[in-house]
Amino acid sequence: MTDDLHTRIRAAIDADAAVGLLQRAIRTPSVTGTEAAFGALVADELRRQGCEGVTVEDCLPGRPVVWGVRKGKGAGPRLMVLGHLDTVHVRGWEEHWAGDVREDPFSAAIVDGEVWGRGSGDLKAGICTGLSALATLDRAGCALDGDIVFVFIADEESGEPGTGVSAGIKAVVPKIQRGEIPNADFAIYVEPTRLAVFPAQIGFFIAEIAVTGRSAYFGMPEQGVDALKAGHAILSALWRHSADLEGRGEHELVGRGFLLVTGIEAGGYIAVPERCSLSLIRKLRPGEDLGRARDELEAVIRGAVTDPEVTVEIAFPAGRDHAVGGMPFETDPTAAPVALLQESVRAAMPDRGAIEGAPFWSEGSFTANQLGIPTVYCAPGDISNCHTFQERVPVAGYLAGVEAFALFMARYCGTAR
Repeated sequence: MTDDLHTRIRAAIDADAAVGLLQRAIRTPSVTGTEAAFGALVADELRRQGCEGVTVEDCLPGRPVVWGVRKGKGAGPRLMVLGHLDTVHVRGWEEHWAGDVREDPFSAAIVDGEVWGRGSGDLKAGICTGLSALATLDRAGCALDGDIVFVFIADEESGEPGTGVSAGIKAVVPKIQRGEIPNADFAIYVEPTRLAVFPAQIGFFIAEIAVTGRSAYFGMPEQGVDALKAGHAILSALWRHSADLEGRGEHELVGRGFLLVTGIEAGGYIAVPERCSLSLIRKLRPGEDLGRARDELEAVIRGAVTDPEVTVEIAFPAGRDHAVGGMPFETDPTAAPVALLQESVRAAMPDRGAIEGAPFWSEGSFTANQLGIPTVYCAPGDISNCHTFQERVPVAGYLAGVEAFALFMARYCGTAR
């Protein structure tokens, strides 16, 4: 059953305008490092929708953060809608779809009721959902009591040289702490969730392990120090450590902690291998301490090497909101705003709105942990097809997201009419 507010909102959705905005967003490439044009598009849309203080400011040369505030009429709660401007690369896309209408990764082609293209799900559908929801409220004549703060940032994605260190959100957080950007009572980071509500996320770190021994001709192996043999001992210790981590308990939403060895390289030409390198990623549950997890890993690695002539170096190349990685976070899944968002999603699309955990890391930990804002992920799109040649968003799910966000904004921030 729909109430009067919901009926007005549903009737006010302009599907053509909402889908057109998403297509324009996809058609404005913003692979990590080249976010400026899309940032300008978003800023123009914020201004067009009456947001105040719209600002475009580089966090790195040519790489913007964008923010603006839609002021409410009263003293209702303040909502923050945030997400990243950048997408992953498109290498191989054209070859994969050669001769198909989807050949251009930025065409925003609609095929079988779905909008295709790089960034469609991750996460331009989420950004456009928030913007289209605000436009829907205006058409419905809903004047909000509380403010809505929009924050969109560069440099969330990784994979391009010299990028992917969360430069955008790291520039924004101090501005919120100083009051240059208003703080909020609740935040939705618009990562794709299939319109489920994710109040918890994993933490992670990546480790690169370099093992060095001494090369020697195969006929005189006693003159060498075998780095590959030491690497084997480290591998065995890592797998035992992962099994131990899995046995330490399970988080209700994100499961168990573990580590995954993702690569190994070693060898010598008819010689004792002088070097061996290993790569791994460690998953953390909410509540685990990243620094303690790093120290534990280092002890496991060094404890596995018994030959004093073997040297081991360990690097952590993916620092985000921690020096060695990204922090987990958790928002109370029973909190009133979380329940209200669930209800709003279900009102628009009855089979969505479930509480789930994020099987990925994104920047909600900055707002949750550093700013103390209860934060969730929620948006149309499916993370399982993002970063692939199959990236797409169902039009029906996207429009349901617009309806759900508009309804949540009105109910959460309050509406005078």
